[in-house]
Amino acid sequence: MSDVEALKREAGIAACRYVKSGMNVGLGTGSTVKYTIVEIGRRLSEEGLEIIGVPTSEATRELAQGLGIPLMEISDVKSLDITIDGADEFDSHFSLIKGGGGALTREKIVANLSKSMIVVADESKRVDVLGKFNLPVEVSPEKYLSVIEEISNICPGKVLLRRKMTNARDEDKIYVTDNDGYILDCEFGPTITNPGEMERMISVIDGVVEVGLFVGICDAVFVASTSGVDIMVNPEGRLS
Repeated sequence: MSDVEALKREAGIAACRYVKSGMNVGLGTGSTVKYTIVEIGRRLSEEGLEIIGVPTSEATRELAQGLGIPLMEISDVKSLDITIDGADEFDSHFSLIKGGGGALTREKIVANLSKSMIVVADESKRVDVLGKFNLPVEVSPEKYLSVIEEISNICPGKVLLRRKMTNARDEDKIYVTDNDGYILDCEFGPTITNPGEMERMISVIDGVVEVGLFVGICDAVFVASTSGVDIMVNPEGRLS
């Protein structure tokens, strides 16, 4: 395991300190939060932890089921105690870009149902201004062309339809989300100084399902850095 991977594992495990028996827990998607899910599975089998998880993607569902974590569907959830998830970018105001893994719609639903949200990430995801990572937007397949045209009016760079690139045969296939939607990756560059307003502007476009900007949701970030795991707690959040 590389030093970076070891730190990501440490951050993912550290975030589990907020998980207690009796909780309903949102289980995120991504390369860092997988370590959180594995740790929850270990605590279930070795320490008698009792929780019910709600997965944010089919990949997370498969991982959690393989670890013996009891699950329920998003549609059956009225409230969650906590969600632990990853992020593609986060800033000092605890605003996030998510959706690199294509699960942004379910991730936002689960996050909004939660009493608190913790993000686990590595140091490379920390930015001063959001947008270097292309902003994912999930759209209706029937309206993706008109959405591209609308977003292009506010996006300074290209608006790209995500494609599935697992091998040469799949090169021209459109990426389809777990919700049967398409993803547009929008090249804003580090220009998103007001993510709340940007989220609102894109959300009202006809055909947009969800925007990969998470604003006013994140309560803490566990950051894997070369010096160890830094814990950033949102002073205006629900864990402060």
